[in-house]
Amino acid sequence: MSEDVDEIASLTAEERKKLKALMEKDAKSFRTPTGFWHWVTALLGAFMVLFYFYAAGVSTVGTQYHLGIYVFITYVLVFLLYPAGGPVIRALLGLLLGAIISCVVAILFVFPDVATFHERLMGIGEAFGDEGLWPALTAGASLWPLALGTLAVAVALFFCDRAIMARARQVPCLSDVLFAVASGGAVVYWITQFEVLNYRAGAETELDALLSVAGVLLSLEVCRRVLGWSMTFIGAAMLAFAYFGPHLPEILAHRGFGIERISTALFLTTNGVFGVMANVLATYVILFIFFGAFLHKSGAGRFFIDLPLAIAGNSTGGPAKVAVIASALFGSVSGSAIANTVSTGAFTIPLMKKAGFKPHVAGAIEPAASIGGMFLPPIMGAGGFLMAELTGLPYSYIMMISIGPALLYFFSVFCMIHFEASKLGLKGIDEDIPPWRTVLKNDWYFSIPLILMTILMILGRSPGFSAFWSTLSCIAISWVKKETRMGPKEIWEAILTGARNTLIIGATVGVIGIIVGIISLTGMGLKFSDIIITMSGDSLILALVLITLASLVLGMGVPVTAAYLIVAVLAVPALGTFGVPIVCAHMIVYWLSQDSNITPPVCVAAYAGAAIAGSDPWKTGWTAFKFAKLLYVMPLLFAFTPSILFQGKLNVIAVPELEGGAPFATVLKINPQEGGEYQPDDIVALLQTGDGTIEVRAEKNARVLQIIQNPGAMVNPGDALLRGEITPTPLRITMSFVSAILGTIAFSSLTMFYWIRRTSVVEWLLLAPATVLLYWPTIVTDIAGIVLVGLVWLMQRSKNKRDQALGATA
Repeated sequence: MSEDVDEIASLTAEERKKLKALMEKDAKSFRTPTGFWHWVTALLGAFMVLFYFYAAGVSTVGTQYHLGIYVFITYVLVFLLYPAGGPVIRALLGLLLGAIISCVVAILFVFPDVATFHERLMGIGEAFGDEGLWPALTAGASLWPLALGTLAVAVALFFCDRAIMARARQVPCLSDVLFAVASGGAVVYWITQFEVLNYRAGAETELDALLSVAGVLLSLEVCRRVLGWSMTFIGAAMLAFAYFGPHLPEILAHRGFGIERISTALFLTTNGVFGVMANVLATYVILFIFFGAFLHKSGAGRFFIDLPLAIAGNSTGGPAKVAVIASALFGSVSGSAIANTVSTGAFTIPLMKKAGFKPHVAGAIEPAASIGGMFLPPIMGAGGFLMAELTGLPYSYIMMISIGPALLYFFSVFCMIHFEASKLGLKGIDEDIPPWRTVLKNDWYFSIPLILMTILMILGRSPGFSAFWSTLSCIAISWVKKETRMGPKEIWEAILTGARNTLIIGATVGVIGIIVGIISLTGMGLKFSDIIITMSGDSLILALVLITLASLVLGMGVPVTAAYLIVAVLAVPALGTFGVPIVCAHMIVYWLSQDSNITPPVCVAAYAGAAIAGSDPWKTGWTAFKFAKLLYVMPLLFAFTPSILFQGKLNVIAVPELEGGAPFATVLKINPQEGGEYQPDDIVALLQTGDGTIEVRAEKNARVLQIIQNPGAMVNPGDALLRGEITPTPLRITMSFVSAILGTIAFSSLTMFYWIRRTSVVEWLLLAPATVLLYWPTIVTDIAGIVLVGLVWLMQRSKNKRDQALGATA
């Protein structure tokens, strides 16, 4: 995104420098090599783009090539394009590389075979584990040539790298090239041995073990180079968690695993580095990143600004409303809240300041609107594809249920902007703007790629296939106007941009694989669920608060997509125990995973908006939080009104209190069968007590999901008899959305302290319960909420009339 920063004409050179620094907070500066290394990196990137387009649109490839080639090219490009860091880091990495090279030389030329070398190393490890450090050093004394070789290689690499950096800082150092070769070699071994590794799972060879250890270490270094230390430390902490399991507190303790067992599980199987994250990135995400690069190059970006400007530019607070609509259009395909903020904010933030918005407000509105793009189909960042993979549902279904909540989020920001602008007396853009019909008539064809993608996925074609043909359509629509035509030069630039843009999220693949793999290996997911259930008791709201805090804290150290995957693996089972449908649970976690973009202290998207606006970052961050508060409301709706996601609400029928205080009863009969339905007042179970039989009646209309107790079972009061699902009827779904819209209007007024004028304390106290009532999807609560809001309107209208009368008298 550095190119977008350079294109922001309103910024000074110093402001551009600050913005670039913010953009690179989670992704360190990368090189732009020239000459030979430019062509090496360019051809690798181009091969990745063309290979995965071929696999998506022409012919499928084997699993080992599908996953392996992506990880191979990502690792190699990261080592070639991202520098290692300062002298201390380079010295430490030199020791790691020296150890790898010395081990390879020892295996090839000193020891008779790999097994002998491995046995010697294992002897050192066993001595350390059984007797301590000094016996281990004694056992390893015979390997002093290996240590000497490691040190010699590290010293040679350090001075060689320094000489290369002194001559050309944009050229990869020798150690970078050797790291690229080492990582590439480890991945190539996995690709070529894929089938054999599956056959000998659990009985890995000595070479398998050594390569796995190197592969895990190199995966951590790939993450560190691109994303910094925070996420790398999390990965290292998870490795320590797996190794030191028996020594942990009881609530986290497990039996522990050896280094080789951990490494082989993470690098040789499809549960770690080559697991769900690699599969989702290679199958879906990178294709849509390529699509975004081609769409941007086709000239569609200008249309995403011109159409919102024509729709809302002249209205109250017009430039801010333009930011909302533009962020929705651009964000639905960008997959990054930060990229969305910079791309649309370059135009909208200066306009907002010109219209009278304070700099910190202008800088906050754009990122608050931009994170909504992560919820809006057709792309939804990487999270939507991960959700489809984790739930086993088609991505087209995830898209369909996501549209309503995403539009509600943009509607909430839109309403808050309207109330803020009305409170401050801000008008729209005082310029002659062409009608939206004219803009749509002239440039409608720029929407063809998005429409084509949506239609193909609705028709059941795979997301990859849809992205393939939508990308080709970008080239076609660019030829409508001469100034936007994509020739070979522009197509090549789009390919390189797309390949480069994949590296930031691609660098997470190794560490995310490590984290998810260890969660699976140690059973930590079940432990985390138990912790949440224990701490929250029977309170679903308290469980949501704990998950929100976990998402926020984790989001401070890892990208939001990674935060979603980790928290989903840990927290979704816990939400399931509270009766939250699995899709709703995933959507709760996904929405909450975005909070670190706009919630201090991290809020990188908000800081990027502050850099463009020239405002205080901290103040801008808190203001962005104010405009994005529906981010925390929607998860509550997903949990308590799942029909807003077209899901049924859980209905558990339990044993009532028994007559005479009987401690237990015997189940005589369960009437409905699994898959059947029951109506209010239907007898669903008969229980036998000492004094006779008890009829258990249903209170709601629902479909039976599970019979928990069978005839003959002994049950206690409170025990569940069966679990049903209240079917999400069209009326219930409609009521959910009507209530959500009304509640969002009231919530926006409540949080902005304005309705038709500034709210007093009494009026605000009336709006608070009105908001809660309106969000609850029943006719009675909606009417009650509307009455309270209407009362506030009458009170404020009366004050306005009184003020007008006093003004006329004066």
